[in-house]
Amino acid sequence: MVRHLSPERVASMARSGQALIIDVRESSEFAGGHIPRAKHISLGQLIHRLREVPKDKTVVVVCRSGSRSQKAATLLAEAGYRNVYNMSGGMQRWSGPTVTH
Repeated sequence: MVRHLSPERVASMARSGQALIIDVRESSEFAGGHIPRAKHISLGQLIHRLREVPKDKTVVVVCRSGSRSQKAATLLAEAGYRNVYNMSGGMQRWSGPTVTH
Protein backbone atom coordinates (compact mmCIF):
# COMPACT_ATOMS: atom_id res chain seq x y z
CA MET A 1 0.00 0.00 0.00
CA VAL A 2 1.33 3.40 -1.00
CA ARG A 3 1.35 6.20 1.53
CA HIS A 4 0.22 9.71 0.65
CA LEU A 5 1.43 13.17 1.60
CA SER A 6 -0.38 16.48 1.28
CA PRO A 7 1.04 19.08 -1.11
CA GLU A 8 1.76 21.28 1.92
CA ARG A 9 3.89 18.56 3.52
CA VAL A 10 5.68 17.94 0.23
CA ALA A 11 6.41 21.68 -0.04
CA SER A 12 8.01 21.60 3.40
CA MET A 13 10.05 18.52 2.54
CA ALA A 14 11.14 20.06 -0.78
CA ARG A 15 12.31 23.27 0.92
CA SER A 16 14.37 21.37 3.48
CA GLY A 17 15.76 18.81 1.03
CA GLN A 18 14.21 15.93 2.99
CA ALA A 19 12.97 14.12 -0.10
CA LEU A 20 13.67 13.47 -3.75
CA ILE A 21 10.64 14.56 -5.75
CA ILE A 22 10.05 12.67 -8.97
CA ASP A 23 7.61 14.13 -11.48
CA VAL A 24 6.22 11.33 -13.66
CA ARG A 25 4.29 13.51 -16.11
CA GLU A 26 5.15 13.78 -19.79
CA SER A 27 7.89 16.19 -20.89
CA SER A 28 5.51 18.91 -22.09
CA GLU A 29 3.61 18.86 -18.79
CA PHE A 30 6.86 19.02 -16.80
CA ALA A 31 8.16 21.91 -18.92
CA GLY A 32 4.92 23.82 -18.31
CA GLY A 33 5.59 24.00 -14.58
CA HIS A 34 7.06 21.72 -11.96
CA ILE A 35 8.21 21.73 -8.36
CA PRO A 36 11.69 23.26 -8.03
CA ARG A 37 14.46 20.62 -8.03
CA ALA A 38 12.01 17.85 -9.02
CA LYS A 39 13.54 15.10 -11.11
CA HIS A 40 11.64 14.33 -14.30
CA ILE A 41 11.16 10.65 -15.13
CA SER A 42 7.95 9.99 -17.05
CA LEU A 43 5.89 7.04 -15.85
CA GLY A 44 6.64 5.09 -19.03
CA GLN A 45 10.40 5.46 -18.43
CA LEU A 46 10.48 4.83 -14.70
CA ILE A 47 11.04 1.06 -14.82
CA HIS A 48 14.03 1.63 -17.14
CA ARG A 49 15.53 4.37 -14.98
CA LEU A 50 15.29 2.88 -11.48
CA ARG A 51 19.07 3.21 -11.04
CA GLU A 52 18.54 6.99 -10.95
CA VAL A 53 16.32 6.71 -7.87
CA PRO A 54 18.28 6.19 -4.63
CA LYS A 55 16.85 3.57 -2.29
CA ASP A 56 18.26 5.31 0.79
CA LYS A 57 16.25 8.52 0.35
CA THR A 58 12.61 9.44 0.85
CA VAL A 59 10.94 9.63 -2.56
CA VAL A 60 7.77 11.61 -3.32
CA VAL A 61 6.12 10.94 -6.66
CA VAL A 62 4.05 13.65 -8.38
CA CYS A 63 1.86 13.88 -11.48
CA ARG A 64 -1.05 16.05 -12.64
CA SER A 65 -3.82 14.56 -10.48
CA GLY A 66 -2.26 11.78 -8.40
CA SER A 67 -3.23 8.83 -10.60
CA ARG A 68 0.01 8.26 -12.53
CA SER A 69 2.06 9.00 -9.44
CA GLN A 70 0.06 6.35 -7.56
CA LYS A 71 1.08 3.82 -10.23
CA ALA A 72 4.69 5.03 -10.06
CA ALA A 73 4.80 4.81 -6.27
CA THR A 74 3.41 1.27 -6.43
CA LEU A 75 6.05 0.34 -9.01
CA LEU A 76 8.81 1.73 -6.78
CA ALA A 77 7.45 -0.07 -3.70
CA GLU A 78 7.33 -3.33 -5.63
CA ALA A 79 10.95 -2.73 -6.71
CA GLY A 80 12.03 -2.57 -3.06
CA TYR A 81 11.85 1.14 -2.27
CA ARG A 82 10.68 1.63 1.30
CA ASN A 83 10.18 5.36 1.78
CA VAL A 84 7.91 6.14 -1.16
CA TYR A 85 4.97 8.56 -1.07
CA ASN A 86 2.39 9.81 -3.54
CA MET A 87 1.51 13.51 -3.40
CA SER A 88 -2.26 13.68 -2.94
CA GLY A 89 -4.08 15.54 -5.70
CA GLY A 90 -0.96 16.03 -7.80
CA MET A 91 0.01 19.35 -9.33
CA GLN A 92 -3.67 20.32 -9.50
CA ARG A 93 -3.50 20.83 -5.72
CA TRP A 94 0.04 22.26 -5.61
CA SER A 95 0.11 25.89 -4.50
CA GLY A 96 3.85 26.19 -3.95
CA PRO A 97 6.39 27.67 -6.33
CA THR A 98 6.90 26.18 -9.78
CA VAL A 99 9.67 26.34 -12.34
CA THR A 100 9.07 26.36 -16.09
CA HIS A 101 11.42 25.38 -18.91
